[in-house]
Amino acid sequence: MIKFVTFASDKKLSALVCSSMAVLLTACGGQAVEDSPSQSATAGFIASSEQATAPAVAIQAQDSAITAAPQAGTAVTTEADFAMSGYNADTSHTQQGNISAMQTAFAPQDDAALAPTTNTPQVTIPATTYKLYVSPSGNDSSAGTATAPFRTLARAARSTRAGTTVFVAPGTYDGGFKTTVHGTASARIYYVSTTKWGAKIVPPASSTNKVAWDNRGNYVDIIGFHVDGSAPRAGTRWASGIYSGGSYDMIRNNWVHHIAHNITCGSAGGSAIGVDSYYRGVKTDVVGNLVHDIGPAGCRYVQGIYISTSGTVKNNVVYRVAEGAIHLWHDAANVIITNNTVTASNTGIIVGGGDFYFTSGPSDNNAVYNNIVYDNKMGISEQGKTGRNNTYRNNLVFQNSTYNWKLNNGLTHTSTITSSPLFVAYSRTGTPNLKLSASSPAIGRGTSAQALAYDFLERPRNASTGYDVGAYQH
Repeated sequence: MIKFVTFASDKKLSALVCSSMAVLLTACGGQAVEDSPSQSATAGFIASSEQATAPAVAIQAQDSAITAAPQAGTAVTTEADFAMSGYNADTSHTQQGNISAMQTAFAPQDDAALAPTTNTPQVTIPATTYKLYVSPSGNDSSAGTATAPFRTLARAARSTRAGTTVFVAPGTYDGGFKTTVHGTASARIYYVSTTKWGAKIVPPASSTNKVAWDNRGNYVDIIGFHVDGSAPRAGTRWASGIYSGGSYDMIRNNWVHHIAHNITCGSAGGSAIGVDSYYRGVKTDVVGNLVHDIGPAGCRYVQGIYISTSGTVKNNVVYRVAEGAIHLWHDAANVIITNNTVTASNTGIIVGGGDFYFTSGPSDNNAVYNNIVYDNKMGISEQGKTGRNNTYRNNLVFQNSTYNWKLNNGLTHTSTITSSPLFVAYSRTGTPNLKLSASSPAIGRGTSAQALAYDFLERPRNASTGYDVGAYQH
């Protein structure tokens, strides 16, 4: 089970024992004053139990795209039914599971209220040796095949091995489970919702875990799930949506919302997506996720996308987060933060290090490019122990009420846009449309450095007319 500990970013706090388990270089912090972001409380993750040793080989983030999908709730009884939900299998291979590259049918929408686009390329999932199937009509006593699928993700996780794809049909599934099996650099493990956001993970009837999905495996991809914490039932309420303590993982195209929304604000903390170094995890990519309504309003202990190791944060849309929409802390360094759109949160992007697990810091060599940071209280803020090699280029930072920028060590930002992004339909409430209007100053003003070749909707970015700033290419 994961424990959450919170820290004050810029002021030194007395070390406290926060639980009976081992706590590495951590301290518990109190509430920070609202207009003093240098003292903002930041949520960290401390996990109890086994530590995983990080493998030594990095893996590149795979490019992918999205396409229209069938209606959720389609009965799944054969492999063909799973293919109808978004996969095209090569039936010329043996039934042991050797298949050609598969394609996921993802609905190209950035929120449930937005209509799909007409541009429908497909995501390619590399061939894997093994495949398992999960369906709301399945049974955990079954074999996990297309004709006899499992009922739960937890059961499928126990049967995975390196080189497995777990196909999850549309439907509702109980969260609060852990995945621990490792893939390898050449044989990853893929958990894939066969319809983008069609596989919905919700609080169980009586929750015993603070985390919707606790992943400790290395070389694991979590793709296309809908994590909805808006309707807690009995038991422990979720403080975190998707947590990854492994290495070389990919958290991609997920919709995570209303996490830690009904908890009491306090030092327990939490986040929508957490990438943690406590188990010596390194190099995880957080790409193309929709994150919103995270934490109780005004609570400085709950974050949106929280990174405490190396990795990338690209093409994400984040809004209405209690504290940091994107937050680096603990051992975070060598993180690339590009083409994200963050709004209506307390702080847009926090780059910082402190309360270190395995390093002495600083948080350095981070690249923050092409992001829209708009209408938060604080914009882009360096906090804690930071280095002199962080770079800030081609960001749109505007109308953050307390300040737009706070950088340490005499650092400066370059090619910054200081005007409204002119979204299609912006609102601090409801479902904003954060695509760029035709007159947006963000169009063509980005840099291709560190950017992906596609946007939040998996549409190609246009190198000839210029990369746009933010998650969307117009």
